[in-house]
Amino acid sequence: MARSRSASTLPEDLRRDIEKAGYLPTVVDDVVATALGAEPVVAHVVHQEMTFDAETVRRHVTVLVLTEHRLVIGHADDHESSEPGQQHVATVTTEVVPLRVVRGVMLTHVIPAPEGYAGGLSGRAVTLTLGWGSVSRLDLVPASCGDPQCEGDHGYEGTVAGDDISLRIAADSEGEEALAGALRFAEKLSARLGR
Repeated sequence: MARSRSASTLPEDLRRDIEKAGYLPTVVDDVVATALGAEPVVAHVVHQEMTFDAETVRRHVTVLVLTEHRLVIGHADDHESSEPGQQHVATVTTEVVPLRVVRGVMLTHVIPAPEGYAGGLSGRAVTLTLGWGSVSRLDLVPASCGDPQCEGDHGYEGTVAGDDISLRIAADSEGEEALAGALRFAEKLSARLGR
């Protein structure tokens, strides 16, 4: 039997943030609630973004939910359908990650006029990057020996980065409340790692 919107098990503040993001709130609410189950929510972040290509505006929402033992990640995306007669579809995916496997929480703060910084991390933006080893990126460049006349093949060198999810939250576009919420989420998640 289908669950009605009013029967959602999500906390009111999380439901409100999903609604405020404005992209398929009933679908996102139901999918996140299904992945979460009955486990209480400790903190959450809802991040909505749009991308533009030559002919289309695509919407995307990411929901991060922290519980005592798990990190629940939900993504909803716009897509063009490959089926005749259908022009638009959405895909909504959830991933549940046990906190014991989360390897890191990285915050990159953007602080305008840092010489006048008075404390409180009241910057304009933060990038929240989480890693648990599901996705790795390999960046390769041709290696060189330092001799500008050398034409030898020195292979490649590069770096491996493991950032499974990265969200940029800016006060100027999402608001001060969203920025403060992302900082609270990162603080609570960081405090639970390594337990």
